[in-house]
Amino acid sequence: MNIRSLTKNDWPQVSQIYEEGIATKNATFEQTPPSWDEWDNSHLKKCRYVIEDNGKIVGWAALSPVSKRMVYQGVSEVSIYIRLTSNGKGYGKKLLNYLIEKSESLGIWTLQAGIFPENVRSIILHEKAGFRTVGIREKIGKMDGLWRDVVLMERRSKIAGL
Repeated sequence: MNIRSLTKNDWPQVSQIYEEGIATKNATFEQTPPSWDEWDNSHLKKCRYVIEDNGKIVGWAALSPVSKRMVYQGVSEVSIYIRLTSNGKGYGKKLLNYLIEKSESLGIWTLQAGIFPENVRSIILHEKAGFRTVGIREKIGKMDGLWRDVVLMERRSKIAGL
């Protein structure tokens, strides 16, 4: 396994993994992956990584700012996606822990994640990485005509932002 920075050249594989997540209907409200430019502009330039196994990208993780206000510069939202055929092999754990370590080195003190309650595997992954549930946003958005809830989780760093 190898973790490295995500680049524009990785976008075809990254967007394919994102599309797999979209198809599950339990990973995101998005209906289609954005273009590279849209994705690139909505995520932090640092803290975007891919995890590879035998040269193939099997997952990606990135951070998005939660606000443009300076007071929230140390708060970011986590996105993490693992190729469906690679679930259960430890890639998510390794990638999320790496992302946490790198984010803390950049002074990010709080990571948050919004996860559909049906995505139990993702909730457990985040809990094992030190995230806690802070609430449930009930009926926060509609998907295919149905209201969906989102579990709001966060992780406060013990070393960054003190």
